[in-house]
Amino acid sequence: MSIRFTARARKGLVALTVAAGLIVGAAGCGDSGDAKKPESSASGSRDGGSKPSAQEGQSGAPLAELRGPDGLLLQIVSAQRDSGGFVTVNGTLKNDGAKSAVIPAQMSGDETEIIKHGQSLGGATLVDSKGKKRYYVLRDTDGRPLTTIGLTTIDSGQTLPVFMQFPSPPSDTTDVSLQLPTFSSATIKISG
Repeated sequence: MSIRFTARARKGLVALTVAAGLIVGAAGCGDSGDAKKPESSASGSRDGGSKPSAQEGQSGAPLAELRGPDGLLLQIVSAQRDSGGFVTVNGTLKNDGAKSAVIPAQMSGDETEIIKHGQSLGGATLVDSKGKKRYYVLRDTDGRPLTTIGLTTIDSGQTLPVFMQFPSPPSDTTDVSLQLPTFSSATIKISG
């Protein structure tokens, strides 16, 4: 009986996560009417098709910067805890190098279920050193990672909005380490 309850609870959590992800995605697609939108972010969204955008209206210094190979730079602009039991991390992936960079396949991680859906940020993890736990990117019911997908190459100077969703650490945990294969790790503060 407890196995059925656990399976039913997992299905409910996955359905809730997918619904919340769709709501967050739909909110990011709306026009905020802000004339100060960065030109490179808007063109990055047009080039990539259905890539989700980072939350608009974020300002100030990034929470963290993770440096990767070939001049790649991941800037984290927000890490928001939601009432649905997950954390959404938003940022930008930028090529600071002098020439186009191929996005490393290792960023998708090594899980077959995630890899079969294309290149993504599916290898990202949040590490709660206080609680001694590691949180992996959430997936929808088809096994797709709840992150930006379809990453292949990025031109010199180009910036792409990215996001990742994780299960939420306990509410008293605010500082976690964000890790992404082939990138340096950094400590970020979860708000909300």
